[in-house]
Amino acid sequence: MNILEYENYHETITHGDIIFPYNTYLCSIPLDFPRVPLHWHDELELIYIKKGMGRITVDFREYKVKGPTLVLILPGQLHSIDQLEDAFMEYENIIFNPSMLIPRQNDVTATDFLLPLMSGKVTVPTIFTPVYPYYTDVIMPIDACDEISKTKPQGYELYIKSQLYQFFFILDNRCRNLTTGSNRKTLDKMKIVLKYIENNYMQKITIADIAATVDFSESHFMRYFKETMGTSFVDYLRDYRLTIASRLLTTSDSSILDIAAESGFENLSYFNRVFKQKYSMTPRQFRKESQ
Repeated sequence: MNILEYENYHETITHGDIIFPYNTYLCSIPLDFPRVPLHWHDELELIYIKKGMGRITVDFREYKVKGPTLVLILPGQLHSIDQLEDAFMEYENIIFNPSMLIPRQNDVTATDFLLPLMSGKVTVPTIFTPVYPYYTDVIMPIDACDEISKTKPQGYELYIKSQLYQFFFILDNRCRNLTTGSNRKTLDKMKIVLKYIENNYMQKITIADIAATVDFSESHFMRYFKETMGTSFVDYLRDYRLTIASRLLTTSDSSILDIAAESGFENLSYFNRVFKQKYSMTPRQFRKESQ
């Protein structure tokens, strides 16, 4: 699964498997892709690191992780996955819509835990490693889902649902925390910005355009972005476009000129120059090496 498929997987799920929206993807960094840019979506995601090590950010907090580790990404949380130096990381993405566990007429399982958890009113840990006191309890139902997904016998959907309820029972019964009161306003603004980039990176984006999406002046937006992301908006957008271009070079037969344009670069010589600065080789060399 390449990075473009990764970022748009929810569209595939919506059109392809809406009846039982539970999906598992096996991924490897850097074999499949060197990084997954910061993004968010409405589904719940479990990043289950099996081997190796890498770096994951969740709502701007950075975690250096190594297998075995389970990372819980709640709906709407900003997150990214990166290669850590020259290390590899094999992991499993388990992605599902929480609505599959919430009855149409809400009962206590939804109102007392599932809905408050999804909305951030109650919190649980983000990272679960073997040193966590209840790691085995947390991981057991996820392993059970993996095991039955190998054969998918009649009624396996019932079993997966039962194990997911068990998973959330463990989180509620043993891992629940008090509300942390994190800066939701900052996160919500940045989510708007990142979604705008995701949908418009191939077009020309000015500071005025992006600032207007969050009702900021240009100067306030540039300061806000730098303080929140640790880099300038211009540098972030360029790096995002280069990431898209690198994947297109390995997954399509389009010309380098077309890939530059599709990634949002209007000038081919500029694209070649910044690409070489980032990857230490030209786009043509990068494509040849990947093949």
